[in-house]
Formats: sequence, C-alpha cells, structure tokens
Amino acid sequence: MKITQVHTHVLEHKLDRVFESASMRFDRRQHCLVEIVCDDGTVGWGECLGPALPNASVVNAYTAALIGRDPLETEKIWLELYNLLRDQGQRGLTVTALSGIDIALWDIKGKHFGVPVSTLLGGRFRESVRAYATGSFRTEGMDRVESVAAEVAGYRKEGFHAVKIKIGFGVEEDLRVIRAVREAIGPDLRLMIDANHGYDALEAVQLGKRADQYGIDWFEEPVLPEQLSAYRAVRAGQPIPVAGGETWHGRYGMLEPIESRCVDIIQPDICGTGGFTEVRRIADLAAIHGVRLVPHVWGTAVQIAASLQFMAALPPNPPRPEPIQPILEFDRTENPFRQAVVKTPLEHENGVVRIPDGPGLGIEIERATLKEFALKEG
Repeated sequence: MKITQVHTHVLEHKLDRVFESASMRFDRRQHCLVEIVCDDGTVGWGECLGPALPNASVVNAYTAALIGRDPLETEKIWLELYNLLRDQGQRGLTVTALSGIDIALWDIKGKHFGVPVSTLLGGRFRESVRAYATGSFRTEGMDRVESVAAEVAGYRKEGFHAVKIKIGFGVEEDLRVIRAVREAIGPDLRLMIDANHGYDALEAVQLGKRADQYGIDWFEEPVLPEQLSAYRAVRAGQPIPVAGGETWHGRYGMLEPIESRCVDIIQPDICGTGGFTEVRRIADLAAIHGVRLVPHVWGTAVQIAASLQFMAALPPNPPRPEPIQPILEFDRTENPFRQAVVKTPLEHENGVVRIPDGPGLGIEIERATLKEFALKEG
C-alpha cells in the first residue's frame, strides 16, 4: 500500500452574527481537512487546528515527501516531516499541518487493520465520554450578561454536566458574567472559565481570587502562552486550578509547562500538537508528572472523532475503583458544517457522546458537504 494523493479541503461559512473571545474575532468559520488516498483505494482523513489557508499551504509543502510512502509507517513519516521544516518552526503551523496529516495516516492504519485507532493505541478503556458545552463568547449587538446566562441555561436543559464560558474582557465585567452564569446553571453543574490569554498576571490573580466563590473547576489560558513565569505566578497567587496547552505544540512545547507545573491541567489539541503519534507522548509526559490531561477540541466532526479515539485509549487516572474520567470539549457555537461533514453526526445525548467503534476514526465523510462549504476562490 502506497500513498498516491494528498488533498486539502478548506471549508468556510460566514456567520450571521459575529462573536469574540478575548483574543480573536470570528466573522466566519474556516477549517482545513486533510485527505490522503492510497493506491488500494483506502482513504484517510485528518484535520488541522488553526488558520485554514496557512495550514493547507503547509500540508501542500509536505505533500511531495508523502507520495509513494507506506502510510503505515506513521512514526517514521512523522519524524521525517517534522525534520523537513524544523529549522523554520518546531511549533505553530509546521506542527498543526503535520497533525492533520498524522491523523489521516492513523485513520488509514485503522482501516487497513479493520480496528478503531483507539485499539491501535493500546485498547479502549471506555465506550463513551461526558461532554461539556463550550460557547458563551461575547456576541456582537447583545447584552453579554443576559445572553450568556440564557445560553448556559439552555445547556443545562440539554443535559450537559458542565459548561465553559469565555472571559478576559475585564475583571469587573467578567465577574458579573460569572455570577450570572452560576445563578443560571445552579450549584450542581461544573463551571469552567477561559480567558484566551486576555489578562496579565495581576488581573488574572485578582479575577481568580474573587471568582473562586462561584465554584470554578479550572481557569483556562489566563495569560499569554509564551509567559510561563506568569502562568506560575497565577497558579501560585489564586486558588482556582489553572489549565492551558492548546497553543503549546508538540512534546517539546509541552515539556517545560508540565515539568515546571505551570498548569494543573494540560490541554493538548490532537489537531494542533502533532496528531496521534505525538499526543501519546504528551499523555505519558503528563502522567509521569501527575498533571491532569483534558484535551482541547475545536473543529469539525473529524476533529471530534480523532479526540474521541484518543480519549478512549487514555488510562484511568488514578487507577482506583471510580477514577477521574476524561471529559470532551463540545463546541456549541454556530458552525453548520461541523457535524454535516460526516454521514453520521457525533452528537451528544444528555451530555454524553458515544465513541465510534468502526475502523480508523470510525466516521464516513459526506462529500456533498465538502462541496457545499468549499472555500470559494476570490
């Protein structure tokens, strides 16, 4: 079996209403899928985290090194592609593009052997995971406190056990939102806050001290990802557990934050940190240092499927009768092609998502959706 073709699919949908995190403005949804075709007809699918067009360009730069290769040699191919561009970037786009390629190769490998990727990773510890609802961005033209409170109340009605809201717009305003959210969801639902590195360390410490009374599970990306010493200051200066890692790519990007305990919870994104080949190493690194791992997930059903396969194979931690189980980040913002890219959507039922048990990622791509949402030239 040899690789004969590599394709990228950039999908786009212009949003009816603009929404914002503390660091980004979203007026459209764009995602880059990777398709790898083999001479026996086997097709693998992957996805890249981050800006779709630059990711597609880097995948295309890797393509010549992939044609004619045995797709089952995932470890060998990963290292050769990483080495190909390592002088220009050991993180960022070189790794996010490589992630999409690696996921597609593991999808091929699973289909070749007729088993889910999670089986190839060592076995499935679970067949489903609880999901938490991510949303609650600042929406253009809407009162933030009222709109976010109403949104999370809806998640409670849908059966989610936890919600994550966006902050980072100013301490006082964020505290009003957090208070309203806790009132809307009640005392029993888990609540996480994500600043998308919108604070400096002093603001983050102040926010954490004052928000702790509302029962916060974790404080995600409080400060800029480059500022590891600021992460340590936030972790030491306020009581809420600190989370981060979606923008730390690969094992080398994860090493210092984990070893120096910048975070209590590490959040690798399989579509950004190097695919299955690399995220296994990050999981081992986190386990060695006793850092909890909760994957970051932001993409289409291809990304969700890959994350679910990874989560299926994560060992219970700690190994007790009722261990702490991984939970799935479940994006609820507007994206009409998120689930439509697959023939069987990976939706939740009362806040629980079943892990596909078919070969590879366990999904079938709906090509009509790829055509419908393909980025238009010009």
